Amino acid sequence: MKVKLSWSIVAALIIPAGMALFSSCEKYAFEPETIDPGEPVLFQTQIQPVFTGNCIQCHKGSRDPDLRVGFSYASLTEGNYVSTPAENSKLYRQIVSGSHKAFTLDTEKQLVLIWIGQGALNN
Repeated sequence: MKVKLSWSIVAALIIPAGMALFSSCEKYAFEPETIDPGEPVLFQTQIQPVFTGNCIQCHKGSRDPDLRVGFSYASLTEGNYVSTPAENSKLYRQIVSGSHKAFTLDTEKQLVLIWIGQGALNN
């Protein structure tokens, strides 16, 4: 005996299975990490790695600011990229808008904001 499945039966089986599969992904959503603004943010161990991992592909000496290790702090401070209030700083505005927005994670943006707010120290 040969069984012939109609498209409506196949669709009736596949569509609910697909919906269940894709809707289950929301069950595993996570909250993004937040940074404690009371904790000191260190330039050398927290901020420079953001630049090294995300920015020096373009900002490696030929484009301002120069974000390579050993050059980034002076380039940012002397180039007026960091100022208060931190939200209005040229560096922060750049990383949260336009084409630069996609290069950093939200936690990295938070780190930069807090670092600037804490005085943008070379620590």
